[in-house]
Amino acid sequence: MTGHTQKTGLIRTLINNSFLLIAGTLFALLWANGVFNLGALPESLRLTPENYVEFFEFDLTSIWSGDHHNGDHSEIMADGDAAENQAVTSDDPVTEDAADGESSNPHGFTVHFLINDMFMALFFAIAAKEVWESMLPGGALSNPRKAATPLLATFGGIAGPALVYLIGCMMTGQMSVFGDGWAVPCATDIAFSYLVARMIFGGGHPAIAFLLLLAIADDAAGLIILAVAYPQAPLEFAWFGLTAAAMLLAKILSKARVQSHWVYFLGPGVLSWFSFYEANIHAALGLVPIIPFLPHAHTDLGIFAKQELNRHDTLNEFEHFWKLPVEFFLGLFGLANAGVVFSSLGTGTWLVLAGLLVGKPVGITGMTFFAEKVLKLEKPAGMDYRHVVTLGMVAGIGFTVALFVSVAAFTVAGPVQDSVKMGALLSFAAAPLAIIIGKCLRVQPAKLSGTSTEETADE
Repeated sequence: MTGHTQKTGLIRTLINNSFLLIAGTLFALLWANGVFNLGALPESLRLTPENYVEFFEFDLTSIWSGDHHNGDHSEIMADGDAAENQAVTSDDPVTEDAADGESSNPHGFTVHFLINDMFMALFFAIAAKEVWESMLPGGALSNPRKAATPLLATFGGIAGPALVYLIGCMMTGQMSVFGDGWAVPCATDIAFSYLVARMIFGGGHPAIAFLLLLAIADDAAGLIILAVAYPQAPLEFAWFGLTAAAMLLAKILSKARVQSHWVYFLGPGVLSWFSFYEANIHAALGLVPIIPFLPHAHTDLGIFAKQELNRHDTLNEFEHFWKLPVEFFLGLFGLANAGVVFSSLGTGTWLVLAGLLVGKPVGITGMTFFAEKVLKLEKPAGMDYRHVVTLGMVAGIGFTVALFVSVAAFTVAGPVQDSVKMGALLSFAAAPLAIIIGKCLRVQPAKLSGTSTEETADE
């Protein structure tokens, strides 16, 4: 029994630490690069770059309609593959059609749509839950005085990468091709950055609370950027009336003390998601508007706080139920979106990496310095600029949301989208760089210990 418990604990720990997302990403990379195209297998069982595309662009409506057609998107992908096979490099001009084209059917019900627009709606709902709770009493964003410096650092962590990216576009003369991707390097992956930060700073260091506040605010900004900057087609404003109706219905249910999260999910949640879908805002954000209306605790214990598991209000029950399925959805997300060929390294890759690995730490450090020296605000006690610089590099891990924004910014698959995706994937380079910077700057991990830990966490 003990061995079984340990095994179960290990598996659950791996799942909770985004192992499935990493596994899905690696599998997609190997599949798209023909590693599984094994000659010993029958042709129908081989995993090839071609059937990677075909699988995720498969039109699910054909299952009941009998019309097995993958749509125009498969042809676009084929064109992208052909371009890659001709060894398109970052120095080669990319056609305007590939860069600026729009999918002829952005709402096609493909496997890719099922994962990115439907399953990922639950991921963004949980992210919105963390943002909303952080504004409650005790939350990281509840005290403007304490949150001011990290919030300004968040602004630097968004503006810095975007500015570096756009400057890179101008310097390379590729603004018309890659300019729409300015938001890709603005993202910070909360889960991975938190894991790396704990390795460097330890669990009791104030830099952890600073990073989490920054990442939460970055998530909030990312949701707004996705909604405003990347509509999937011209906005249909009339459908926002249905969004408002969904929010009103959720409010009425809350006032009526309805506790089941299923009622909110299947009622106002579905209405809100459908309104986003029809309004041409990315449907993955469709559950976000109803999150504040779910019955919830009146205080926040903090993101990743274990005590949250003991709370059973409707909002927490929603997260408790969906947290594990969302980890599997993230694995599918990695599998569906990370399948780029290694030869896709190009201008988009270096622009995204420059934004994340240069713009992030410079922006975060610069705005923290501005907040302290010009606005006379304070850094959290126990933090100096060694920690800020190191933390800035940790925040350069974009990955999940950066990969998502890559697909939203460049809707047509092909060499442009793939080169930008590769930059999002390679943002993991921020982790070893942050560890090296921390070592060079002699950053020492702080251990959790009694009262001092609690005082640190409050900073």
